[in-house]
Amino acid sequence: MGIHIKSPEEQQLMRAAGKAAGTVLEFITPHVKAGISTDELNTLCHNYIVDGLGLIPAPLGYGEGPGRPPFPKSVCTSVNHVVCHGIPGPKPLKKGDVVNIDVTVIKNGFHGDTSKMFTIGEPKIQAKNAIDVALKSMWLGIHQVKPGGTLRDIGRAIQTYVEANRCSVVREYCGHGIGKVFHEDPQVLHYDDGSRDFVLQEGMTFTIEPMVNAGKRHTRLLPDAWTVITKDRSPSAQWEHTILVTKDGFEVLTLRDEERAAGYPEKGAIA
Repeated sequence: MGIHIKSPEEQQLMRAAGKAAGTVLEFITPHVKAGISTDELNTLCHNYIVDGLGLIPAPLGYGEGPGRPPFPKSVCTSVNHVVCHGIPGPKPLKKGDVVNIDVTVIKNGFHGDTSKMFTIGEPKIQAKNAIDVALKSMWLGIHQVKPGGTLRDIGRAIQTYVEANRCSVVREYCGHGIGKVFHEDPQVLHYDDGSRDFVLQEGMTFTIEPMVNAGKRHTRLLPDAWTVITKDRSPSAQWEHTILVTKDGFEVLTLRDEERAAGYPEKGAIA
């Protein structure tokens, strides 16, 4: 699969899809509290996406393959030591839990993909540090995005910060190109593998979504063929945005109003 450079018209469609994905996280935020199950959160998100927005939840039925059933829910919910692709279930959230909700919607044939960490009450110190480090590292990676920059720049910025703050970067899972296809080229590694000098071009769209573990970086896939956990069962955290490479920098297509209010930039230009 080659890199698909989005036309101005396709960029507008990606903006609309990204904005829609962000609104799902805004909608679900007040519902994420102790006592609610991740399955109930999934139902709320599903109904909002389908009935409220008239859109398609991309994860539902996605990814069937040899030895792997299609994903059975409309969002991913990854709690505590779950790294990614957690399947919503009946267990209620409790005080001290941390959870990532990962949303992807399809609007006019294009995908918007984003995720956010939530805390239930006061998290443990390890989990809070992983959340903060993952958030900061994602933004450091985003600020590397510009025409002429490289994927390696993104991975190096993320890894350097994460490891300097006593955490580790998951290597088995990464960001990805996105558009009409949920997962397309390029792969966006969140560490420097020494060989990713792929040059970014205006019109590329991809996700940056570092998975940061409080302990060691190693992961394990559960028998459901979807849920990924930390091998040492340390807390894990992830944030995700869909990014457009613009003529002079980047644009965050999934930025939420709460982030704008907090001063996070929707666009960045080459200094």
